[in-house]
Amino acid sequence: MKKQIYLASLLVLGLISAKAQNIYDASKIPEQLRQDAVAVVRNEEQVYDYKNPGSGTIKYKTAITILSKAGDGYAEFAEVYDRFSNLYGIKAALYDANGKKVKDYKSSDFKDESLISSYTIFQDDRIKTLTFSSTTYPYTIEYSYTQDFNGILTLPSWRSLKGYHISTEKSSYTFQKTSGLNVRFLGSSDLKTDSTSVNGKTSYSWVAANAPAAIKEPLSTGLEQLATWVKIAPNQFEFDSSKGDLSSWNTIGAWISKLNENGDALPPVKKLLVQDLIKDAKTDKEKMQILYHHLQQNTRYVSVQLGIGGFKPILAEKVAQVNYGDCKALSNYMKALLKEAGIKSNLIVIGSGIPELNKSFSSMGQANHMILAVPSAKDTTFLECTSQNYPMGYIGYDNSDRNVLMVTENGGQLIRTPKYRSTDNYQVRKTSIQLAEDGLATVTIKSNYGSAQYEDNLSNLLSEPTEVRKIAVQSIGFADAELQQVKFEQTDKKVPVINEEISYKTRQLLSKGADKLFLTINQINRKETVPEKITNRKTNFSIPFDYADDDEIIYTLPKGLSLEFIPKDVKLTSEFGEYSASFSTQGNTIVYKRTQIMNAKVFPAEKYNEYVDFYKKIYQADKLKAVLTKI
Repeated sequence: MKKQIYLASLLVLGLISAKAQNIYDASKIPEQLRQDAVAVVRNEEQVYDYKNPGSGTIKYKTAITILSKAGDGYAEFAEVYDRFSNLYGIKAALYDANGKKVKDYKSSDFKDESLISSYTIFQDDRIKTLTFSSTTYPYTIEYSYTQDFNGILTLPSWRSLKGYHISTEKSSYTFQKTSGLNVRFLGSSDLKTDSTSVNGKTSYSWVAANAPAAIKEPLSTGLEQLATWVKIAPNQFEFDSSKGDLSSWNTIGAWISKLNENGDALPPVKKLLVQDLIKDAKTDKEKMQILYHHLQQNTRYVSVQLGIGGFKPILAEKVAQVNYGDCKALSNYMKALLKEAGIKSNLIVIGSGIPELNKSFSSMGQANHMILAVPSAKDTTFLECTSQNYPMGYIGYDNSDRNVLMVTENGGQLIRTPKYRSTDNYQVRKTSIQLAEDGLATVTIKSNYGSAQYEDNLSNLLSEPTEVRKIAVQSIGFADAELQQVKFEQTDKKVPVINEEISYKTRQLLSKGADKLFLTINQINRKETVPEKITNRKTNFSIPFDYADDDEIIYTLPKGLSLEFIPKDVKLTSEFGEYSASFSTQGNTIVYKRTQIMNAKVFPAEKYNEYVDFYKKIYQADKLKAVLTKI
């Protein structure tokens, strides 16, 4: 009898073990989760215990099946910690396609490294990493950890999809807080929240199941349109011996203002220098220009991320001594220089190149940069204090047209940075092409680039001449091109405009057919591809930025060639932009003029194929040919 019981026990244990081993069997993944996926989240569990304004604990566990080599990027454990948090209880394992465990990883398998970057001189962040490896597909990775926090400014968010081309079988997030702690939630329109209260704690939970993989569609405005998500922000906080209120943008600004209290004092020698620099300036704008130029010529950007130093600027007195600082320090230093000149300015907290600050949801995680604003009766001048090249008042396209937080002595105030319109982001190009009877073309191009297009070409202005020539040759597009000259210059340092001159020779401008010669008239600024149409597009889209391209090409024909055919003018108008091309002749010249103006705004998904149609018409117009004959 005892033997039978023993055998039965072994059988039960075997069944439990077999079931556990097969839980990650890749063959059990539903087909709809495999479609368009390189990996599948089999299970994700995130539990966060918010204990008080300065402490919390997260317990995290996940298992991801990697379907193909393209999904290997998800086969990694990478978690950041610093002196305000610690990671422990880390476990990791690898499973084969059948869900059988292949390997348990030891603590010695994990790397523990500083997270300092090439432009950072002070940073206390560290990262633990482990790269899982398998030579056969599919395979599954599993890991878990616990992390304690002893300083809190942000709370973990959650999203049903981890990225593009990765589906989710199951994912859950439970957030529990002690009574008396106030938090705010921001979520997707389809977010469903379950909540319970037990023994002085309230728990909120969210679950996603069988979420198919999302494809990144061209010009998409983001994955959040396709995923279920929630963001959580605390009202009270304690971090690095600092306490405050994050319940509004005004209170966040008040905290930052307090952090910077008395931080804009300059040493006596620097004060004397400021007064000497501006002694002949007649207006505040002249003073500002002089001091901004001084900042650019005498300081450099480095990153500082040490505790509260990630939010509090280095003292202006210190920057004056060492001549470097991060975006906060340099903005604060410029503020101090202006203050000595009698000019009031305000620090600006901004999300650069990321979604703008949400007016109705204040939180610390929405900003990554700081600039400076100088208000006046007529307008406000914004200063990007980390750039050694931007003209005064130009802050870069990533900083434009967005809600930002202006820090004042009365707290934070949301304002908006300037919008660079198509008339600002221009490219004006004049091209002269001399055609010889033997087919040799001498091409001379003079271009002016403004604002965002100035930014795009700034690297050419700053690069070594050999590198500039190399890039120019690659951009010409003719295999036989003989580059004569290329030059970039910024003749007026006070405006964001770059001038380019380039000249080259080629014999590939004309193509021959029977006794005719064919000339594609737009040789300089041409659309070479057309985006594909998308059936049942799911996400909204946006054109990257407003811009205006204005091109003129004048062809001078030799005596031995005559014009037989020239295309008719083209004019296209849509909600996406405008396009026109005109063709005219005068004596032995062909004059081609092309204008394209595009509008950067968000369009609904169902408009995308209309955008493709508009783009295709531009593509076709850019390919129009003239026909020449030999006399």
